[in-house]
Amino acid sequence: MIIVTLNEDNFAYDIHSLVKAFYPEQEVKVFVKGQKDLESDFGLPAFFVRFETAKICCGLYKTCAPTGGENEDFVRESVLSAPDDRVAVKNELKRLLYDMLSGVTGKKLPWGTLTGIRPTKIAVQLLEQGKSEAEVRSYMTGTYLASAEKTALSIDIAKREMEILSPIHYEKGYSLYIGIPFCPTTCLYCSFTSFPICVWKKRVGEYLDAVEKEIDFVKEACKDKILDSVYIGGGTPTTLEPDQLERLLSKLKESFDWTNVQEFTVEAGRADSITREKLRVLQKHGVTRISVNPQTMNQKTLKLIGRQHTVEQVEEAFAMAREEGFDNINMDLILGLPGETKEDVAYTIQRVKALNPDSLTVHSLAIKRASKLSQWIIENGISTLNNTDETMEIAADGAYALGMEPYYLYRQKNMSGNFENVGYAKPGKAGIYNILIMEEKESIMALGAGTISKAVFGSGRIERCDNVKDVALYIEKIDEMIDRKRKLLGLEK
Repeated sequence: MIIVTLNEDNFAYDIHSLVKAFYPEQEVKVFVKGQKDLESDFGLPAFFVRFETAKICCGLYKTCAPTGGENEDFVRESVLSAPDDRVAVKNELKRLLYDMLSGVTGKKLPWGTLTGIRPTKIAVQLLEQGKSEAEVRSYMTGTYLASAEKTALSIDIAKREMEILSPIHYEKGYSLYIGIPFCPTTCLYCSFTSFPICVWKKRVGEYLDAVEKEIDFVKEACKDKILDSVYIGGGTPTTLEPDQLERLLSKLKESFDWTNVQEFTVEAGRADSITREKLRVLQKHGVTRISVNPQTMNQKTLKLIGRQHTVEQVEEAFAMAREEGFDNINMDLILGLPGETKEDVAYTIQRVKALNPDSLTVHSLAIKRASKLSQWIIENGISTLNNTDETMEIAADGAYALGMEPYYLYRQKNMSGNFENVGYAKPGKAGIYNILIMEEKESIMALGAGTISKAVFGSGRIERCDNVKDVALYIEKIDEMIDRKRKLLGLEK
């Protein structure tokens, strides 16, 4: 365990995220000095952050136990240029802390001080303000210490996002998300709302009853708005039987005006949940985009992460979808999965290239506390998770070889290698909803257990409300879930 002591309770979350980025294999605790009695584990550094009237100090304690100022070492100080501006203070603190941590560890982070932030959102906002690309580059490298390469990627994607979203209605429009929280099995790395379908098979009908209640509410609440995109995710939506998919999609099609819908996505996801009959139901109801997500094309890794299908089943499901007329198929991959080497990644890319999907989403493995992976790491060590510049480049080169370009990007805490998730797509095949959820420019009504709705107001203010994650509780409390949405939208009963 590494401890960081503060003299004031300021920016603890940001400090924790940055220290964790430099020490991903260690537990990090941040607390105000005097509130707890903790010491870094033997051999590990102990840091401090001290806030003064118009100055910040960061440093390392010479001994493991923080016993006083006389033992401070490797100190960095910064006089605050705008001590009353909280955002400016936070950015100065993070730059100072980064400089100190980089000096101690010898590491440079590709995204600098950016932790848990959507980099392209920053670039989009600046470009929309009329800033030049040179000014955006200067801001991102100067304010956040982002590398020239990652800054260029952010600007490139930001420009593409702006073009793709130009037909979206923003204030007059909204998007719809429906969550199906069932999966054949729960993957090792997963922290999403996901329940084994075998346990819930007899209650799927009740779940759809509740979702239909939410559909009826949104239909009325948003009747004066334009529906831009619809996304059914999970979980794995294709764990539903063909008749259940037919029921859900029929309800959606009859409830909303689809005149302006630019994209209708269903995550087919797991190969062991895809059948020809289900694909025909999706095609019948006008689904324009699906995902067939292997995560890796290495059989040993599939088995390790808890996927019960084979690589061959992925290829068969993909071919079946093509045969049924789907011309916009995405594939998800994860880099940094346990035990995978650059050769494993290259093999996955080789087999994916042979399938020739229309878009490719490349994820850097994120270690989520709620996933089984967290326990697995305790038992096996974090050194088995390897994502590097080289593996990221292998995936990017594969996407470019397929005629794709990067169109959206986002980051998460505790990502392997401190990298990013990037969506690549062929011209005209970008996932519109993916950009909307990241850029937060349009309201999204999210239905189902564990989903989060966002209301975007004209002033740029964003408010959220969530549905409970537990399926049984969601079914029981569906009227309360609807009331939450009613309050979010400012509607009276």
